[in-house]
Amino acid sequence: MARSLTARILTVNLIPLLVLAASLFFLDSYRRQLLDERFKLARIEAQITAEALAGATRARQEALLIQIGKEQRMRVRLYDAEGNLTADSFALDEPSFTFGDPEAAPLMEDIARWTDSAVNLAVGAPSPPPYMEPANQHADAWPELSRVREQGLSQIELRSAVDGTPVINAAAPVGINGATLMTTRNAVDITHAVREARTSLLIIIALALIVSIVLSLYLANTIIEPLRRLGRAAVLVRTGREREVEVPRMQKREDEIGVLARAVSDMTAALRHRIDAVESFAADVAHEIKNPLASLRSATESLPKVKDDALFLQLVDVAAHDVRRIDRLVSEISEASRIDAEISRTTFEHVDLARLIQNILRAREDRGENARRRITLDCGPGDLAVMGVPLRLERIVENLLDNAVSFSGEGAEVSITLSRKGGRVIVMVCDEGPGIPEGEREKVFRRFHSDRPEAESFGNHSGLGLAIARTIAEAHDGSLRVEGRPDNKQGACLVLDLPGA
Repeated sequence: MARSLTARILTVNLIPLLVLAASLFFLDSYRRQLLDERFKLARIEAQITAEALAGATRARQEALLIQIGKEQRMRVRLYDAEGNLTADSFALDEPSFTFGDPEAAPLMEDIARWTDSAVNLAVGAPSPPPYMEPANQHADAWPELSRVREQGLSQIELRSAVDGTPVINAAAPVGINGATLMTTRNAVDITHAVREARTSLLIIIALALIVSIVLSLYLANTIIEPLRRLGRAAVLVRTGREREVEVPRMQKREDEIGVLARAVSDMTAALRHRIDAVESFAADVAHEIKNPLASLRSATESLPKVKDDALFLQLVDVAAHDVRRIDRLVSEISEASRIDAEISRTTFEHVDLARLIQNILRAREDRGENARRRITLDCGPGDLAVMGVPLRLERIVENLLDNAVSFSGEGAEVSITLSRKGGRVIVMVCDEGPGIPEGEREKVFRRFHSDRPEAESFGNHSGLGLAIARTIAEAHDGSLRVEGRPDNKQGACLVLDLPGA
């Protein structure tokens, strides 16, 4: 089954683009989803820690800050009602995390951080403010704590550490005495998860690009190179060196390239055939006209030198005969050269061959063109109509009858048989002449074929009759051939085979 090249090209071009676009939006959506989940977790942690600290003794509060800070890997700070910092897990014990130093980071970390910035810029992700420890440790230095003191509700704030990782601050009220709590978490795991996802997507994109390159090379091999070969062949044909060209037919290809290759090959073959036919026709025309011209020239040059009246009249008759012969040749040559063009521009009509042949026979009888030969017509059953050009079909029948009459002796019978076989209409014209040997049957359709009966005057036929008849038959999607008589008697049958209407 033929596969469309358009579908191949669209698939190759769209897949990498769709994968790339989807991967960028997926990364941003994935990062936002992780942050949203972490915000909820940070809010819950802050509220649970605040409830645990409410009402506890100072020593118990400090112990809880150290424990929670270590277990949850976050910094926990406690402020009193006036906003003063009263306890800090990082001050009470060793810090549970540290921010990365970009200056000391390895090259791969720098590349990952630059890639983060580029992706965020591409998807239009908002840039959080940088995380900085204020010089004044009062609660008012943190906007989230200020909102908690004003509203009494938990607050979340996102900032960015110096190494580009997210820092999540969660603030919550502690008890009812106005104290507040703030937790700080460096969510490096979110950055690592996004980078891992991006790495996976980059691998997918790389694979897609590799597949795209491979498919592009495949398409280049299956499309561009054959087109180049066809283009070179067309150039050689155009420059007149078509004999050197072997246009590849690409029989195994069932797509548009294969169809094009076979069309170009057929076109080249048809062009070669047409050029050969034109060259051969031109050579034959020159040869056929040269002979009567030479005879005419000889006669006209001899006329002034002839003193004998009888010889003078004889030369005049020769000259007149040569003029008529040249006129007949020119008329036949003109008709033969324009048959294809005329029929290609003509609309075919519904033609009843039986009625057409009957009219031809009556007209020939009235004109006395049968030369005392008896012509019979036998029409078989069925529809004997064809689609064609009536005048041209009439010309085929006339030429076949002229040929049969010419080769039949006086008083002989020329039989015409019409029959329908399947979807074809067969016209068989048989004579009682000497017949045509099987090896010579194709020669009679050559232009200017000159094998004529001995009794016939020289020059009365151009030798184009049967060639013209076959050309007309083929222009009607039919054929014209020679067969032996079906009754095995001496003679020949010309068989016209046309598609039925």
